Amino acid sequence: MSIQANPLNRFLSRLEHIGNRLPHPAMLFVYLCGLVLLLSLLCALAGVSAVHPVSGDTVQAINLLNSVGLHKILTQTVTNFTQFAPVGTVLVAIMGIGIAEHSGLIGAVLRAGVTRAPAGLLTFIVVFAGVMSSLAADTGYVVLVPLAAMMFVAVGRHPLAGIAAAFAGVSGGYSANLLIGPLDVILAGLSSEAAHLVDAEYEVSAAGNYYFIVVSTLLVSVVGTWVTERLVEPRLAEHKLTAHNEAPAQGLTPEEKRGLIVVALFSLGFAVLLLWGLLPADGLLRDPETGSVLKSPFIRGIVVIIAVYAGLAGILFGRSSGKWKSSSEFVLAMERSMVTMAGYLVLMFFAAQFVSYFSWSQLGVIAAINGAQLLQVLQLPPTLLLLVFVFMAAAINLLVGSASAKWALIAPIFVPMLMLLGIAPEATQMAFRIGDSATNIITPLMPYFGVVVAYAQAYDKNVGIGTIMVTMLPYSVMFLLCWSLLLLLWLWFGWPLGPGVETLLGQ
Repeated sequence: MSIQANPLNRFLSRLEHIGNRLPHPAMLFVYLCGLVLLLSLLCALAGVSAVHPVSGDTVQAINLLNSVGLHKILTQTVTNFTQFAPVGTVLVAIMGIGIAEHSGLIGAVLRAGVTRAPAGLLTFIVVFAGVMSSLAADTGYVVLVPLAAMMFVAVGRHPLAGIAAAFAGVSGGYSANLLIGPLDVILAGLSSEAAHLVDAEYEVSAAGNYYFIVVSTLLVSVVGTWVTERLVEPRLAEHKLTAHNEAPAQGLTPEEKRGLIVVALFSLGFAVLLLWGLLPADGLLRDPETGSVLKSPFIRGIVVIIAVYAGLAGILFGRSSGKWKSSSEFVLAMERSMVTMAGYLVLMFFAAQFVSYFSWSQLGVIAAINGAQLLQVLQLPPTLLLLVFVFMAAAINLLVGSASAKWALIAPIFVPMLMLLGIAPEATQMAFRIGDSATNIITPLMPYFGVVVAYAQAYDKNVGIGTIMVTMLPYSVMFLLCWSLLLLLWLWFGWPLGPGVETLLGQ
């Protein structure tokens, strides 16, 4: 059966058609804001309410389409945006990471890791490097995906297998990493906003899923390697390659090597300073009152620490490698990083209004209470609830491409709903991340999907969207199944998802 006649491919094509008809994520939140305002009026007139299971108070739907609601909208629109948790923290992180990216540091690290890979470990290192590249947003797509094709050709393997392995790591492994990155900051901020619907004091740390994503990095790398070598590469033998004069994969220049040595020495010194502030009982980075690390300035300021480290490392690399000649270069790098965040800021402006309207109207709390009561009637165990949510997130991801847009949309409903059933927001967030990442690689709505198709067409002019979707489908299925099993195993043993974070509230 040809790829075009494959029933699964026809099904995915229908999903693609439906997804393409959805509005831009920012416009989606504009429409949702209007919908919430209308629902607030209708629900208030209908007397919609719910009894809060914790406080026992009756929660009434509040009409926002009256003079009081209008005054609130007019006077708090600006603060809704400026105080929206994901905005400031993400911008700080991106400024630091942007310096490292534009200095060439991140690209050099990726090339150093991949070009020196032993032939037998090439696939694993490509997938692993893809997972780690999510720290620098699109660097993995721009640098690693085409580089992986070159490396596979250099050792006599199929270039499309290299592209598939890199794409699987970069996009399919987007929610795994050994370090805390911008995505952790974005999702934690949105989760905190959603958790406030039930508990105004609850804060989700950027490190809330850290233990789980570290183990997930190994899982994605191993599964991605197995799928590439056992399932994807044998099938790709059917593809006849277009004549292509492949340039050899470029190694590091002497200047870049010198820069990496300088950064390595700096990283060692930076790590020593952190340990000096954390290991002693009265360490500078511990909580000054309790001496705790979990509630310490280190954990609360992890985003600033990452930004400072990335920024200083980028500056050192830029100067020591000779790429940057003046001290103003790092400022320009930060400015260029901010330019790339324009779309994100527009999206977050409308998302912030939606979350605020949802909170003001009390519709979020009422939906959470009623949904929790329904789930209580069904008497599903927490593990099954989270597993169902994983697959729900995977399905939604086929139609809405932006992870932050999806989480801003569904977190205000599912985070408080599952909190009322005793499931920690961090666990709900991790379940979402698993489902969201697993299907990134089979939806054309992912912004870089077309770029990957273009890379593949350089080697096979007959490659199209359907070809890439079918090629990436085994990764998607295996990531979804294996990652879900890891989550079930985690829940079974009751391991913490991050520092001081239990899966169930009150443990």
